[in-house]
Amino acid sequence: MPLYHKQGKIPQKRHTIFKKPDGTLHYEQLFGTIGFDGMSSLMYHLHRPTQIKEVGASIDISPKAAVEHNIKSRLLKGFQVQPVDDYLESRVTVLFNNDVHVGLAAPKKSMTTYFYKNTDADELLFIHKGTGTLKTMLGEIPFEYGDYLVIPRGMIYQIHFDTEENRLLVTESYHPIYTPKRYRNYFGQHLEHSPFCERDFKLPENLQSFDEKGEFLMKVKKQGQLHHLTYATHPFDVVGWDGYNFPYGFSIHNFEPITGRVHQPPPVHQTFETSAFVVCSFVPRMYDYHPQSIPAPYNHSNIDSDEVLYYVDGDFMSRKSIDQGYISLHPAGIPHGPHPGTYEASIGKIKTEELAVMIDTFKPLKLTQAALDIDDGKYYKSWME
Repeated sequence: MPLYHKQGKIPQKRHTIFKKPDGTLHYEQLFGTIGFDGMSSLMYHLHRPTQIKEVGASIDISPKAAVEHNIKSRLLKGFQVQPVDDYLESRVTVLFNNDVHVGLAAPKKSMTTYFYKNTDADELLFIHKGTGTLKTMLGEIPFEYGDYLVIPRGMIYQIHFDTEENRLLVTESYHPIYTPKRYRNYFGQHLEHSPFCERDFKLPENLQSFDEKGEFLMKVKKQGQLHHLTYATHPFDVVGWDGYNFPYGFSIHNFEPITGRVHQPPPVHQTFETSAFVVCSFVPRMYDYHPQSIPAPYNHSNIDSDEVLYYVDGDFMSRKSIDQGYISLHPAGIPHGPHPGTYEASIGKIKTEELAVMIDTFKPLKLTQAALDIDDGKYYKSWME
């Protein structure tokens, strides 16, 4: 996200001497993307960030396909994923391809005994249930129901929850996650027609600097493996930083819907984009106001995209038998649309209270066994009259 931010103490000029009170030097680190060509931040550490004492066990956590070539529309009952104490162990991938992994998580405990970084992918966490604080080496972001948390790849973090009732939609992107380009001018500022702007973002705050030596467990995801490393100093020893590459939050409740006289296509709901998929937010909004409009979406062919819709809250006038935490998958290659009766029933309705997150991928998704375990098995027949 092209937005400048800074925290803590930094020198006037980058790549110059920056001393601690005792006269020794701070250690500068560039945290960048796309080599030296993408967005980056400059951090200043109390200790060298390169001190690794031990490299321990590695665990294969890459998802396995139970269905490699899917043509069925699916309905996954997400809340059937059982709560698990540990944050990482609670994350269950249900859909994936080489570009993106989509998963569910119901962690009960905060991450306090280790630190984590995903070097494979940017992470987009959607908070369906629970409150807490995302703690990172660049500061903290409080979160609550409806928040997206964008965590750039390589970001060291812990996540702390206020209670044990937490539900998350987890999207891991092997391509950088940005806000849609068409919402921004050539400087990167969000334009007047954008459904959100820079004021809506939750930026890192309350930078905590820990001057501690010892043994600090770091779990690192790389190439589908979870590696266990022991760091010699506390990973959160940054005293200051500035730049453009940092985690941030955005509430789905701050998305301002774009409406029209007749039904608007899904791109008006777009919130994030990558080169391989997009993320949209469906929020409460007024319906179309043409006197003969049909508010329900028209049937449309999924020629180029697999469509994933995660149902958060409210009533979906185009769907029957939908509940919180459900995931519908409409695969590329076949058309889909409103369920029988809902098209006609939508006429005359003036607004919707629906809340959902949609992920449209440009390559087909595979299903894991965990997805099949919560699949209702009959959704693809639900358009029969």
